Amino acid sequence: MSELYKKSSSSRVTLSQLMLPSHSNFSGKIHGGYLLSLMDQIAFASGSKFSGKYCVTASVDRVDFLNPIEVGELVTLKASVIFVGNSSMVVGIRVEAQNIQTGKVKHCNSSYFTMIAKDAAGNNARVPRLILTSKEEVLRFVKTTQRLKLRHSYAELCADFDGDMQQAIAQITADYQVQVQLA
Repeated sequence: MSELYKKSSSSRVTLSQLMLPSHSNFSGKIHGGYLLSLMDQIAFASGSKFSGKYCVTASVDRVDFLNPIEVGELVTLKASVIFVGNSSMVVGIRVEAQNIQTGKVKHCNSSYFTMIAKDAAGNNARVPRLILTSKEEVLRFVKTTQRLKLRHSYAELCADFDGDMQQAIAQITADYQVQVQLA
């Protein structure tokens, strides 16, 4: 059986939604949790569209809220698969908000969701291979490989302490202004 290859463009999904007062937090800005929910939905849609399978969220790379979103703005989320593993896909998401009255658009957030394709029995399912068709897609793919290497390095760094409390205390007291007073 030959491998199935698909272009990133086959996974593109766009979602636009008007931000309502019910989506806001106490300061009148759109609640970050609501935005994360929309991002998870579009990541699912993009990954499922690409793989042809049900997908689950495995991880979310760094989420920085760059600009607040106001009630009454039109939020547009754009997503596409930018990297594939065996059963995993990294979906890149860009969030923009548009002031409907002025037409001004601002970039509010970019993030990367790792989605896992599942078969009908709930087991991990192989996903199509990726065809990169532009320099931008190649750069996104390479940047994702770098983020994955950093994630693995971070996991190894954290594993160094692996329950060694004395080593952990020595490290944090040397690097930060903190006192440790364990009961």
